Amino acid sequence: MTGTWTVRGRTVTLEHPLVMGIVNVTPDSFSDGGYYFSPSAALAHAAKLLAEGADILDIGGESTRPQGAESVSTDEELRRVLPIVRTLAVEHPDALISVDTVKSAVAEAAIEAGAHIVNDVSGMRLDPEMPSVCARHDVGVVLMHSRGGVEDMASYAHAVFAGDPLDEVLDELRERVEVALESGIARDSIAVDPGIGFGKKSEHSLRLLGCLERLAAWDLPVMVGVSRKRFIGELTDTPDPSRRIFGSVGAAVSSYERGARIFRVHDVGATRQALDVAAAIRAAGRA
Repeated sequence: MTGTWTVRGRTVTLEHPLVMGIVNVTPDSFSDGGYYFSPSAALAHAAKLLAEGADILDIGGESTRPQGAESVSTDEELRRVLPIVRTLAVEHPDALISVDTVKSAVAEAAIEAGAHIVNDVSGMRLDPEMPSVCARHDVGVVLMHSRGGVEDMASYAHAVFAGDPLDEVLDELRERVEVALESGIARDSIAVDPGIGFGKKSEHSLRLLGCLERLAAWDLPVMVGVSRKRFIGELTDTPDPSRRIFGSVGAAVSSYERGARIFRVHDVGATRQALDVAAAIRAAGRA
């Protein structure tokens, strides 16, 4: 399993789990839409996440919520995201900044404003210019498995598998890694995400998480985004996403034990504490 991740000239160690705090600058995200839509609210939330122990801030201006997601224009996404990235880069120069986008124009502008990572939930499927933009700027990339477009990728519209969903997801994600490499993105800059809940029913997500070692065996950093997801709500009979903290932390720790090293979460403080303890126990067992 790889021990580092190279993001825009920085070598980030994965010896200790990385927590990526979510900053949704959107009016309609599934769990916290509208809470941090204004720049002042988003920046205050980002500072709070850093204080709670976030290693990375993931700034997103377009929702891919399970029901009723709508694509936004490039200009609108830029209007939402760029002021946050610019300010964070100045006020928190040691923080790693990620931009959550499927648009190459948004990615490039955010990189020029100070972002280190492009987190593309389409795995660079939806914009053919995305791989070359990321390669040219030597940023870190997260390639997530998904199917469909922004409007339906988080729904069950594409949750159809002919055989073992694990095999199909890994095959499709491997294709995205090959595209990235062929476009000139360095292998040590690539992280992969199985896309929990994206075109996957609960049983599919559980299958992927239960066999995460298969993905970790690729020797690329593995990111998981299990925070407040539907499968946790279904398992725990918790319809309100904001009340799924305990289940989310449990899923994160379980994923860590199976090879995940980057965790995209809403609840940074709880996740940070749990992963710190899990990492300490793991280290003591290897001593």
